[in-house]
Amino acid sequence: MKQRARLIADVTARHLPEDLDARFAILRAVLHPDTGESFDWSSDDKGICGWGVMPLSMIVSDCGMDDFEKSFDLLKDMTKRATAEFDVRPFLAADQERALNIMAPWTSDPNVHVRRLVSEGTRPRLPWGMRLQRLVEDPAPALPLLEALKDDPEEYVRRSVANHLNDIAKDHPDLVADIAARWLEDADKNRQKLVRHACRSLIKQGHRATLDAFGLGAPEIQLDGPTIGNPDVQYGETVSFSADLKSTGKKPQDLVIDYVIHFKKANGTLAPKVFKWTKTNLKAGESLTLERAHAIKPITTRVYYGGTQAISLRINGQDFGYCEFELHMLVK
Repeated sequence: MKQRARLIADVTARHLPEDLDARFAILRAVLHPDTGESFDWSSDDKGICGWGVMPLSMIVSDCGMDDFEKSFDLLKDMTKRATAEFDVRPFLAADQERALNIMAPWTSDPNVHVRRLVSEGTRPRLPWGMRLQRLVEDPAPALPLLEALKDDPEEYVRRSVANHLNDIAKDHPDLVADIAARWLEDADKNRQKLVRHACRSLIKQGHRATLDAFGLGAPEIQLDGPTIGNPDVQYGETVSFSADLKSTGKKPQDLVIDYVIHFKKANGTLAPKVFKWTKTNLKAGESLTLERAHAIKPITTRVYYGGTQAISLRINGQDFGYCEFELHMLVK
């Protein structure tokens, strides 16, 4: 898709005037007049919006590096009709301080897409986008922007803030744990949801400071399992498993329960993959039975190999149990 947008951008640019003001005037003139809150626009005879904006914003980053103010002003208009998250990034890479200073006031812009662009466009590891290596190494310059947006009225914006923090967590887990602990103080439901989503990877990894931020201490439990119901699994079917938990604590405890499938790799070793399962509050002495089925089916992000695999549980960051099953691949 990006390759097609790139081709359209290159061909379109050849037919535009060289003068930057004249070029930008044409790009702005072809934009759809609708700048409402809808996310489901389609280009029509009134103008271009939605994914059709992608090649236009590419042209801005291609030719506008010598004039940040004019370029950002046009990208701001473009993002109201789609998103300019990919094409603010070359400007951030070229002059991060200048770009952030332009974007900072946008945190209070009335348009939801503009506010989201502040967070999404500055994500250090944005999928499909160029990596912002300076922010990967030091995310501090972007943190005031996230602070300003953490209680945004739109979930669309708050979700971007959460994903931005999840990016940061890949390189600075302790920093994100500290932010989580601070943001969770007197947090409403919306901010709690944001922080949980931001910390999803750290919780799966069992990062201790993050678990402490959520009040998830070492689990006091007696565990029977996991037990696999069908230890011989045909490729394309599901593996079913269950576990019985009993609290050995003297007071209620919050538990985040994930399961880990240890998939066989091409070299014969096993690689663990953590999957979210459930959250619960277990009272003193209370028991809980959990059941789950996981589909072993074709997906684009994994290659399966037949042989012995295994399942374990991860509860509040600690690993419990280990049960093997055999995966049988289809014979062609």
